[in-house]
Amino acid sequence: MKYAYVGCRTTKARNARGRGLMVYEIGADGSWTEKQCLFTEENPSYQCIDAEKKYLYSVHGDLTKVSSYRIQEDGTLVHLNTIDIGGKNPVDVTMDKENRRVIVATLQGGTLYTIDRNEDGSLGEVVATFTFEGKEEGKVSTVHQCIWDQTKTWLFSCAQGRINGYGQMRALKYHPEDGSFTESDRFLARTWDEPRHCAVHPNNRWVYMVEEKGNKVLYFQFNSETGKMTALQELSTVPETVTGYSDASEVMIDPSGQYVLTSSRYSDLMAIYHIDPLTGYLKTVGFAPCLGKTPRFFCFAPDGDCYVANEDSDTIIRFHFDSVTGQLIPTPQILATGSPVCISFL
Repeated sequence: MKYAYVGCRTTKARNARGRGLMVYEIGADGSWTEKQCLFTEENPSYQCIDAEKKYLYSVHGDLTKVSSYRIQEDGTLVHLNTIDIGGKNPVDVTMDKENRRVIVATLQGGTLYTIDRNEDGSLGEVVATFTFEGKEEGKVSTVHQCIWDQTKTWLFSCAQGRINGYGQMRALKYHPEDGSFTESDRFLARTWDEPRHCAVHPNNRWVYMVEEKGNKVLYFQFNSETGKMTALQELSTVPETVTGYSDASEVMIDPSGQYVLTSSRYSDLMAIYHIDPLTGYLKTVGFAPCLGKTPRFFCFAPDGDCYVANEDSDTIIRFHFDSVTGQLIPTPQILATGSPVCISFL
């Protein structure tokens, strides 16, 4: 782990203080040193790195654009191109199994876009789309994520209903020959619960999904032969003493595969759940403060530590994670960076 890439918000509409896509060099002691700030378009928010670790792809939140970058030997980025896919507010991005195409989820666009890559790593043409229909013709369900199962054969995609659509999570079969998707199953959430993100267990049989407005984490069994999902459990992402407003935002499985963690904005809490190793069911371990405001994103680094991006306090907090007790242990490392919303490691 040598470099960290931090996406952010930059616009006044988002009340943001970000300056662009940030590159940090990680020292032997774990310290981060700013190496580059690259501005190409507003809101370089979520990103992914290709399988060969040569290119980075970033979506521009609230816009309709996606950018490609070449990763230099020193970790810095060189902008290759930016394309307009037409779908409003791209919010997630991932690579396919063959490292040939880029998949982008758009929120207000309500659509998944499959984009060809050119030989130089730049973005080419959109070759396929898959739209989540809404309640009326011309309306959509707002897609918030695109994440693969462990084989990269199936794509899970959470969508929020908002006013015009349906809150749901779908399992989609990917067809690498043309980049298209076909639906194998869908879970329809209760009205206004609003599915947001999910995480897939290393065994590829268990999937955990957070609902933003419902403030819940749900457990599903997944059959990778048929692409079918079975919802089995739901638990709260906030303690019973939280009676005010809260939005669940992120869900991750720790590197040991023993715990599920979630973050919640406005209540500014992390929740930890232990996974039963035989059944996959969750048991709440406890809750911990995120030590900042609005933890829109968090992830585990290759060293096993948990990094929490607090968007509205302009900080990334490093926590040690104890895989025996399931405890998040704060460290003195607090990185000041404007409106962080995504972290990728290399």
